[in-house]
Amino acid sequence: MAQTQNPSSQSASETKPMPPIPDIPMPDFAKDGYSTPNGVYAGAPDIAYPKTPGYEPAEYVPVGGVVLQNDPIEYNTDRRTVTLKVRNTGDRPVQIGSHFHFFEVNRYMEFDRPKAFGYHLNIPATTAVRFEPGEEKEVELVSYAGKHRVIGFDDLTNGYTGLEDTPSYYPKYTEAVRRMKEYGYKSVSEAEADGEYDEKEINK
Repeated sequence: MAQTQNPSSQSASETKPMPPIPDIPMPDFAKDGYSTPNGVYAGAPDIAYPKTPGYEPAEYVPVGGVVLQNDPIEYNTDRRTVTLKVRNTGDRPVQIGSHFHFFEVNRYMEFDRPKAFGYHLNIPATTAVRFEPGEEKEVELVSYAGKHRVIGFDDLTNGYTGLEDTPSYYPKYTEAVRRMKEYGYKSVSEAEADGEYDEKEINK
């Protein structure tokens, strides 16, 4: 009767030895690179080998700190601007953010709204201007850049706010002004605003 032997029961001495590892030095791919169909791959950016220092700020900055540019940064350059007198006729403070479409701000803010169509405050991003109840101040506005599309806010515009074919063709402007009047947003022309201001000065 033939007998079978479990291969796992063989002794270690009967196990075939592993072939020796060739004594060939491994290439330093990070230094020498290697060939690929697209050319020689360096394996790492130049700055990784040899180890060279990266950017170092002039002054110490902790981890997570902000490194500021030495020269001033200009913003809103080469864009149309307009200056308007604005008065808060409501009984609550109103704060207007830097990129809010000024034409669509709180309905109790009184100013020449049509002149603010397609403009926002000419102040640094993330900042704001606050108007206390009854307060009047002069602000500078700047036109939007990019595609000049204003969507949302108070839903008066929802479309293109560029110059279009001014003054003959202004569909979104015309529609927005109609909504402004229909929904009761305060607006006064510059001439009327100056007249009211002069009358108040005379009556003092």
